[in-house]
Amino acid sequence: MQLAIIGAMVLATGSFVSAATPTSSGILAVASPTWLPDFPKPSNVLSGYPTGPLDTTSTLSHDSLDLTVYPEPWTSPSTTHAEVQAVFNAIDWDHVPAASTHKAKSNGDLDFAGYDENTDPYCWWSDTNCVDPKVTYLPSDISYCPNAGDWGLTYDDGPFNPTGNSAVDKYAEPNLYNFLATTNQKSTLFYIGSNVATFPAAAQRALNDGHVLCVHTWSHPQMTSQSNIQVVAELYWTLRAIKEATGITSRCWRPPYGDVDDRVRAIAWQMGLRTILWDEDTNDWDMPGEGGGNLAPSKVDSYFQGWIDARNSGKDNKRGHIVLEHELNNSTVSMTEKWLPKLQQVFNVVSVHACMNISQPYWEENWVYPTEANNITTSTPVSASSAASQSFSATPVLSLAPSAVSSASSSAADSSDKQSDSASSAEGLKSASTDSGASNLFVSGSITLVAIATALWLS
Repeated sequence: MQLAIIGAMVLATGSFVSAATPTSSGILAVASPTWLPDFPKPSNVLSGYPTGPLDTTSTLSHDSLDLTVYPEPWTSPSTTHAEVQAVFNAIDWDHVPAASTHKAKSNGDLDFAGYDENTDPYCWWSDTNCVDPKVTYLPSDISYCPNAGDWGLTYDDGPFNPTGNSAVDKYAEPNLYNFLATTNQKSTLFYIGSNVATFPAAAQRALNDGHVLCVHTWSHPQMTSQSNIQVVAELYWTLRAIKEATGITSRCWRPPYGDVDDRVRAIAWQMGLRTILWDEDTNDWDMPGEGGGNLAPSKVDSYFQGWIDARNSGKDNKRGHIVLEHELNNSTVSMTEKWLPKLQQVFNVVSVHACMNISQPYWEENWVYPTEANNITTSTPVSASSAASQSFSATPVLSLAPSAVSSASSSAADSSDKQSDSASSAEGLKSASTDSGASNLFVSGSITLVAIATALWLS
């Protein structure tokens, strides 16, 4: 009720809402990072969400960032670097649970021995699939789309760098991005910092196409096996590489293998990052291919067909999904290119942020994305060639919570699912509009919007 009234007042008055203090829900307020270098704006990226025709044919430069200032790609970063130490010292460690690190067995699997999975004191996803932190000052993980029929399209481990093998490299970027652009399809991309540093043009292309760029660590470790400062280093260098390459500061991340607990969540949250997981897994990474495994592609085919059949038969009508896919190698890219057109005929395929109604996925407020609750558009396309000299005008909008939309479209959900949707959606709103301690959010609206917003929130 209180949040509904506040939202209505903001829409009506166009006032500023300060997030400099903790939110009424008790979620720890976080701010735009002050410890990232002040990079010059890249000359070949847009200044806001794209509105013109997308490029579907171009090739990309293979120039890297200055790798001498970054850790060795795909290796565990140093914990003694001055920049890492500065971030470590900026974290409020009183708000980081004292969970122990977990060790990996010789086969690479985590060792669950000794952890009490019945009480699950630290919400360890790898052991219990827990997505609701045990500490009250952290938001729930985003793990599914609230609205039935939504398919949250995500790709991990990108950008897919060329390997030197011509048979494989025809699937390297921009192959997937060109394919997605043919239908103006948006996705949420979870980037390996090493891959961004060695192939920044791919990250720039993805941003210019309207995809959402998120963090997936520097070297892809199991994050609960890392010490506190190792967690900081993995996240920091990835944030830094994305920032230098594209000019944006990500507010989202996905832990490799989904391995996260409240200790790791709290560090990521204080570094400005919301945890995003998934509720459906294609296991595409395990198919034969560069860095892959031995899973038969026909098995992955059966997963996709099963999801389509369930939706068509009416068995999948409670909520939407966030689906784990990869831009890892030729096998994963060819698999998504095979199935995406079929999925688009059955599901509403969108980015995670669109289905969660998070219109501002970066700390830079000029990037405002369309969502399901507000179809934000811009009046003038901004070309990449002139992006450096143009200012992009877009008014941030208070996104309506997905639960408001979901309650009108998904009556089949039972009461417990509605409660889960509501909690997840409210936190999604917070991530979009009220958790920044460094900036204020300006919202303009009208009496009509007030009535709609209030009715939806109170319904």
